[in-house]
Amino acid sequence: MAPVAMRTAAQSLSGAKPVSFWLDDPDKPAPQPALTGDERCDLLVVGGGYSGLWTALLAKERDPGRDVVLIEGHEVGWAASGRNGGFCAASLTHGLGNGIARWPGELAKLEELGERNLDAIEAAVAAYGIDCDFERTGEIDVATEPHQLAELKEMYEEARKLGFTGLELLDRDQVRAEVDSPTFLGGLFDRRGVALLHPAKLAWGLKRACLGLGVRIYEHTRGLDLVAAGAGMAVRTPYGRVFARRVALGTNIFPSLVKRVRPYTVPVYDYALMTEPLTEEQLASIGWKNRQGLGDSANQFHYFRLSADNRILWGGYDAVYPFGGKLSADMDHRPETYLKLAEHFFRCFPQLEGVNFSHAWGGAIDTCSRFSAFFGTAHAGKVAYAAGYTGLGVGSTRFGADVMLDLLDGERTERTELEMVRSKPMPFPPEPFAWAGIGITKWSLARSDDNGGRRNLWLKAMDKLGLGFDS
Repeated sequence: MAPVAMRTAAQSLSGAKPVSFWLDDPDKPAPQPALTGDERCDLLVVGGGYSGLWTALLAKERDPGRDVVLIEGHEVGWAASGRNGGFCAASLTHGLGNGIARWPGELAKLEELGERNLDAIEAAVAAYGIDCDFERTGEIDVATEPHQLAELKEMYEEARKLGFTGLELLDRDQVRAEVDSPTFLGGLFDRRGVALLHPAKLAWGLKRACLGLGVRIYEHTRGLDLVAAGAGMAVRTPYGRVFARRVALGTNIFPSLVKRVRPYTVPVYDYALMTEPLTEEQLASIGWKNRQGLGDSANQFHYFRLSADNRILWGGYDAVYPFGGKLSADMDHRPETYLKLAEHFFRCFPQLEGVNFSHAWGGAIDTCSRFSAFFGTAHAGKVAYAAGYTGLGVGSTRFGADVMLDLLDGERTERTELEMVRSKPMPFPPEPFAWAGIGITKWSLARSDDNGGRRNLWLKAMDKLGLGFDS
């Protein structure tokens, strides 16, 4: 990039606050008090992100008399649930392509369940009066290189063969009529399969809904260990204990209280920028009238969307794995990635030169080798877990909550019979092999983007094994 353009990108970041735009809200609800002493309940939910909140809410909807406690180590929605892009997708399989590759025999059922799940989220937002800027505007996957255009066309044709008619293939003029960037060559438009929302407000709204149904929520209450206790389980916390008949773990990227689950996920740090609000003239210059979410089709991809007040969120591209999978607040900010993202932003939208970024932030994603959630039980069925959403958990965590409740209730349902639910991904190897393998994979993916999408021997071998790395 030319030095002048570099300075423009750097200058655009000069006033960016190092905090998630979504969490930087004066109306953020006050935390609930921490647990002190002993507590007893029918169901203990560990984790106050979407996974835990949906589990607690659905548990009370299924059985209003069930006594439910939720504990959260920090504050509800403070981690991935308050830092993501706010793309709430119907897909349970991290996109149609991943579903075709992994579960072709049950893909129709997975797509149906995903659509029903997104409809149920929309209904819950309305029923509980959750003010989270919910907009079912859909998403366009855009091609910025010729080989991506061919890949989108191939995916469109494959979807049609399988009977999925909800996708629309756009040529260059059609996609630029929706959102105008000189880099866009075409797109694949899913008009109903994605909603956009304010992610932190969704978490806070679910918290209020849970409290309204009688869920007892304790924040700043970390679950330290999990042991059998009579006919149930006990979780020790810093100032007390919770004794429960059943336990649902929604801790996602944080170390699972079931230790054998830990090798199945690694933390991948993802980063995002948010612009200041666009003026009417700036918005008109890019023609983004229908407010769809967008993502480009590279291996190292960007995702971008408008907020309710017409800011542009621009995130993705870098996916950073820390050696040893260590979670650290120091990783939440990465200026070199912010600068790279700003450069890419102005390359995509040169007509927005002079726009500044108001916020820049990062956070960890619970990534697994098959890109979509996995499920299981422990302690003779008294504990259930769901993890590995790999960046697509805004919508699919509600489905995962239903799966955990089915498993804890001992029910055979259309969800628990799925191969996706009954199977596990390949676990990640110990260090230094995980670090080396992820590093080679990231290098190979970048090379593929630069070489017309051609995949080298390493990536072809990973494809055959059903392994990958994504954020």
